[in-house]
Amino acid sequence: MKILYTIYAVIFLCSITGKAQENKLIADGAELKLVADGFEFTEGPAADAEGNVYFTDQPNNHIYKWDVNDKKISIFMEESGRANGLFFDAEGYLYAAADKYSELWQISPSKEIKVLRDNFRGQRLNGPNDLWVAPDGGIFLTDPFYQRPYWNHSKQPIKEQRVYYMTPDKKGFFMAADSLVKPNGLIGTPDGKSLYVADIEDNKTWKYSIGKDGKLENKSLFTEMGSDGMTIDEQGNVYLTGEGVTVFNSAGEKILHIAVDKEWTANVTFGGKDKKTLFITAMDSLFSLEMNVSGK
Repeated sequence: MKILYTIYAVIFLCSITGKAQENKLIADGAELKLVADGFEFTEGPAADAEGNVYFTDQPNNHIYKWDVNDKKISIFMEESGRANGLFFDAEGYLYAAADKYSELWQISPSKEIKVLRDNFRGQRLNGPNDLWVAPDGGIFLTDPFYQRPYWNHSKQPIKEQRVYYMTPDKKGFFMAADSLVKPNGLIGTPDGKSLYVADIEDNKTWKYSIGKDGKLENKSLFTEMGSDGMTIDEQGNVYLTGEGVTVFNSAGEKILHIAVDKEWTANVTFGGKDKKTLFITAMDSLFSLEMNVSGK
């Protein structure tokens, strides 16, 4: 596998609306840069408190770490449960949507793995895909069904493809939303009051209010665009993926498109020491882009 530790410029194609120019989301003179390539399919970027960025090579069953200090990439975990989405909590635990056995993992800083959930009411989960940890420690998890070649079954275990919620004490596990075709990416607001959920097969992204005990309420259409992974910045702008990265303000207005010269852009997050570097996973590669805004 070829990994390019020295970041270098690649073609940067970016269309920006007037609103984006006013917001100046991208740092002056910044270009999309290739951090590393040679993977099979990159996914799930997540930054820890120091700004180190972890991401998965899902088909190869690895989690990698980009180091914020030396800018190098190393293998963090070789057997990752075929992890897809990742997210850190405030205590430094890494959570993984590990779909090899349809599990939700908690990974300690010392790499100890705890399986938090693998079923709903006795039925195997369809295939945990992405997750977001709320400020209080509660976890929202999407559970679509994508047939995997490493499964021994081909039938969808649970008829509905849902969003689930795990309580902060990690004891309760409830259905949070089920009126979706195929939920995929999701991200919440830093205040823990709202959750965005992308219904990738219905080509829509929805916004919910987070009620008591993680109940999702007041479902409203955010934009008629689905997404794979997603993130949010300090201004409340939401970053959706698929054909590059498309940014919407909190009112659901498109304000920026970042073109990525890959067939598919899977996921995105903010990392680096000041959380002002946008990291993008796309096919066999990891890209970065310096921003004027930080992630949350």
